[in-house]
Amino acid sequence: MDTTFLDQLASKAATPGGGGAAAYAGALAAALASMVGNLTTGKPRYVAHESRTREELANLEGYREHLLSLIEADARAFEPLARTYGMPKATPEERQAREEAMQAALTGACDVPLEIMRTCTHVMGSCIFLAEHGSRLALSDAGAAAVLAKAALLTASLNLYINVGSMTDPALAAHYKSEANALIRIGNERTRIAYDHVAAELDAPWLEGE
Repeated sequence: MDTTFLDQLASKAATPGGGGAAAYAGALAAALASMVGNLTTGKPRYVAHESRTREELANLEGYREHLLSLIEADARAFEPLARTYGMPKATPEERQAREEAMQAALTGACDVPLEIMRTCTHVMGSCIFLAEHGSRLALSDAGAAAVLAKAALLTASLNLYINVGSMTDPALAAHYKSEANALIRIGNERTRIAYDHVAAELDAPWLEGE
């Protein structure tokens, strides 16, 4: 098994970090959901949803590839921000230049985790369909994929919030927080739908404690 990414993540290097981990976890969620879809297609029992299942599989492949690309994108977005930490700040002019560079870099550092969050909510949507209409043999995997996607979404959100906290433009900060908050609400609801459907079928505890 290739553990290159995990070894890099475990090292003291600044990247990959939380953003890369979130994207990787989201890709795992998409891959697991794809497994459910692949175990469903071609089975007479599920022929009524064959077309939609194949559509979801195509979507999930796109989500997985996109999330994997966001691992590198997150690392690239962090580089300008990291450089600002080493900029001189002995004079007022240097401090101003450093602050301006940091504010510019924070935008990119927020864009990537926000895109990870968006993509994870799409993965969750596929998980709901597969939990409800996918192979019963992989029912638990559909629920597990939704939970993984939620973990990825929340991980990405923390990376966004810490960067938003350093923004000096209140309107820009509010913009990022507003969309992130909305995505968390969507993610929570979609995960609950998928997981609770699976839990009801398996007689497992529901997310809402029922």
